[in-house]
Amino acid sequence: MTAVLYDAMGPRARRRVHLGTAVGAVLAAGLLAVVLTRLSSHGQLSADRWSILFNADLRDLLLEGLLATARVAGVSLILSLGFGMLLACGRLAPQRWLRAPLRVWVEVFRGLPLLLLIFFIFLGAPALGMDVSTFWALTLGITLYQSAVMSEIIRAGILSLPRGQSEAAAAIGLGGAATMRIIVLPQAVRLMLPALISQMVVLLKETSLGFIIGYTELLRNGRIAVEYLGGAYAIPVYTGIALVYLVVNLLLSALARTVDRRTRR
Repeated sequence: MTAVLYDAMGPRARRRVHLGTAVGAVLAAGLLAVVLTRLSSHGQLSADRWSILFNADLRDLLLEGLLATARVAGVSLILSLGFGMLLACGRLAPQRWLRAPLRVWVEVFRGLPLLLLIFFIFLGAPALGMDVSTFWALTLGITLYQSAVMSEIIRAGILSLPRGQSEAAAAIGLGGAATMRIIVLPQAVRLMLPALISQMVVLLKETSLGFIIGYTELLRNGRIAVEYLGGAYAIPVYTGIALVYLVVNLLLSALARTVDRRTRR
């Protein structure tokens, strides 16, 4: 049996893979045991410290941070999708004078580090006489970066459609804008939806950069809790925050896989 891009592994190759997997698992288990032993010797695994995760005040503080994170992620996602759609359609326009500057725009904002964009907005806006809150500095920075990335995802989805779709629309008298709105985009969205949902995972993690400019999102609230409780509780608190991010991102990844399966059918 032959796969599309490679030959299926034979018995000897499968044995080598299984052996490598077993060795890797043993090494990982040994490393984990060493880490747990060191943590235990320093009292980091005591029940008193980890019971702080069930404290009502800490739970409320982290929930407040999670909601603040969700607000930034939601607004950034809506703005990124809207601007990304406009950028993608503009880059596919027949007018060269429109495509060229939009290509420069996309390449610039896709190539700049996100943290640098956030600093430009947060520190540069007051220098221009504009008062920008930490919420909008973080949201606009993420939007500028993610709209450039999503525009490429959307453009790739549109270009993946057969040319016959646009040609058939032109044959029945539809213009370019109507063809894009009625024929092309509805089909392209189905193809690129799993990739866009996966990009939401990246966007959600990027909200943690609000910690740098003082926006009270989930990670920032965790830092406040550690400063109040003391450094001895840093590992339990940050582990709890990591689990929250992990659960949310796993749910988004599961949604992407479900959408991918349904669109394939």
